[in-house]
Amino acid sequence: MTTTQFSPEQPVTSLPVSWQSDLNSQIAKGENVLAALEVDLDNKLRFRKGLLVVTEQRLLTKSPGESDWKEWRFRQGLQLSHHDHAGVGHLELVDEQGLQASWRFTLGQNLHAIRLLDHFKEQLLSHVTGMPVVRAEQNICPSCKAVLEPDQEECPVCTKVTYTPPSTWTLLRLWRFAHPYRLQLFIGFSLMLLGTAAHMIPRYLTKPLTDEVLIPYQNGTYVDPKLVVFYIGGLLGSAVVAWLLSWGKTYILALVSERIGADLRTATYEHLLKLSLEYFGGKRTGDLMSRIGSESDRICVYLSLHLLDFATDVLMFIMTAGFLLQINTKLALVTLLPLPFIAWMIHLVRDKLRTGFEKIDRVWGEVTNVLADTIPGIRVVKAFAQEKREAGRFREANKHNLAVNDKLNKVWSLFSPTVSFLTDLGILVVWGFGIWQISKGDITVGSLVAAVAFISNFYGRIDSMSRIVSVTQKSASAAKRIFDILDHVSSVPDPQNPVKVKEVKGQIELREVGFRYGNRAVNRGINLNIKPGEMIGLVGHSGSGKSTLVNLICRFYDVSEGAILLDGVDIRSFAVSDYRQNIGLVLQEPFLFFGTIAENIAYGKPGATRDEIIAAARAAHAHEFILRLPQGYDSMVGERGQGLSGGERQRISIARALLIDPRILIMDEATSSVDSQTEKEIQKALDNLVQGRTTIAIAHRLSTLHKADRLVVLDRGQVVEVGSHDELMAKEGAYYNLYQAQARNAELVEE
Repeated sequence: MTTTQFSPEQPVTSLPVSWQSDLNSQIAKGENVLAALEVDLDNKLRFRKGLLVVTEQRLLTKSPGESDWKEWRFRQGLQLSHHDHAGVGHLELVDEQGLQASWRFTLGQNLHAIRLLDHFKEQLLSHVTGMPVVRAEQNICPSCKAVLEPDQEECPVCTKVTYTPPSTWTLLRLWRFAHPYRLQLFIGFSLMLLGTAAHMIPRYLTKPLTDEVLIPYQNGTYVDPKLVVFYIGGLLGSAVVAWLLSWGKTYILALVSERIGADLRTATYEHLLKLSLEYFGGKRTGDLMSRIGSESDRICVYLSLHLLDFATDVLMFIMTAGFLLQINTKLALVTLLPLPFIAWMIHLVRDKLRTGFEKIDRVWGEVTNVLADTIPGIRVVKAFAQEKREAGRFREANKHNLAVNDKLNKVWSLFSPTVSFLTDLGILVVWGFGIWQISKGDITVGSLVAAVAFISNFYGRIDSMSRIVSVTQKSASAAKRIFDILDHVSSVPDPQNPVKVKEVKGQIELREVGFRYGNRAVNRGINLNIKPGEMIGLVGHSGSGKSTLVNLICRFYDVSEGAILLDGVDIRSFAVSDYRQNIGLVLQEPFLFFGTIAENIAYGKPGATRDEIIAAARAAHAHEFILRLPQGYDSMVGERGQGLSGGERQRISIARALLIDPRILIMDEATSSVDSQTEKEIQKALDNLVQGRTTIAIAHRLSTLHKADRLVVLDRGQVVEVGSHDELMAKEGAYYNLYQAQARNAELVEE
């Protein structure tokens, strides 16, 4: 441990730029700002800005709505306390005479408030004792020398995921989905080969038709009508055969591509459901919907349409080259002159198109994200009259999407016409060379006409094949985004040989449990033994690690250190689905699916009988209000439970938990968002729910945990106190301070 010197140049990350000039006028020469907090609520909970600053000498503040700065010098008796309730943080400054000032802020500022409180206590202790402030040495990343936060164990710069652009070879990975349909693919490609050959016959017949029919007839020579009928019949027959083969090919390969697309969507969705909550925490709903929906559809169109056309073009290109060589070798070689230039252009723009289309996909994800945010939350949008704001967000996202597309179109708009120009130039060169050869008597007019027909088809295929570059890169980009999901390994894997979950007693033991979210340590060194049937209450400030601990017990995340045991067995030894079938979860914001009341109650037990559903609803005190609905248990619930009150949704979620009869019950703020009368109804249902079950309950209202056998107080990811309400109040420690702060807050609300 060393004493840290704070220089004037040391940055204060929580100090907004807008306050710097105003604050500089208040800071004395040689005085350093150690911590700052921008509060964003006044005492009437209206949005207003204010600032709190801790220096080596004092607490300096400009409260919301006030024009003058105030200061409190560090001295004996001065105390600053912090607590939060119902999404609002609260700092109180008191001394011997009572409350001096208080500040409120949204919980987005909670971390800055905790750091400011730490610096306040350190400086106050230093002034009271006369001892210098002792702080741990600054944590520096050894690789990139970035400054790390105190709870960061990994450098966010060094662990940043590097971006890899999509590769065309990614499309080859689709073979795993095409492999089951290899017979149909073989038949389809055989039909394509035969159909392409049939398409070439009319062009081949052009030479004898010109030399043996048209030119002799023009010169007045007799032409046998049977010969004319033969050639015309050959043209008609080849056209009919080509049509039939093309129809069969297109139909079979279209069916296969649709099934590949369906299998791809199913596999992606099923894999997505197996991933842990950690993956979803860093993803937007609109982006994931776009990947499974539009990206898989793009691949399907590519396989059924563009790839099929490309394969046809390649076959026709090879056959055309063969026919040209057979007609006249020199003419065939002249035909190939533009090919090196076209190949060079394709190579030149390929990388730009590949990265460009990947960026377009990501930008389009921003557009769908706005829709995914706004449409489910339309009630909030309208309640706060934010239609113009959301329309502006969508307009900006759409504008960004347009700009990215315009940039890419500059490249593509130059590439495609240039290829067309080179192909037209190639045909012109062939005409000139062919006329010169006719003048020398090296080829006939029929040979030239047939060659030009083949060459027009040859260059047309080159032009068509060049266009495949853009759709291939689009499809490669789409495939990469889908395989990004399929390649992601769940951080909560099933064991290779899972232990069978036998009759669960409900004993939960936490041994030195620690958890890191990304590079930030959330929980550290937690030891706790919960007996079967015991009710445990988790309390603490927001951000203290309560919900994270519950997530670890549910195994939504796996512990980074230590172990969690159920009846003496590490929960990582069980299959995830088997383990979670023994856990009932009641959340603060219950989620209901679109469907009937009965279907929502039976979600965890789809085969439940109507009698079982009604029994669960009765125990949850939901039966009475359900019967008042138009269709009773068959009444439809809107998306996310629209049409029901918060208390009704909560009681349905309790019935859902009761129906599966879990041995372990998790309650996360189950009554914090309802009124007092509804809370009483829900509490009756919860009393039925917790009987005989190991229960872990989180509550900000400490009064709701009066029936808990033990209370576990968490602070910054660690257990600081364990005991009953009376025992913890007698200690006058962390729980006592929380309880007193809530009591004062309740009095202020009443006033």
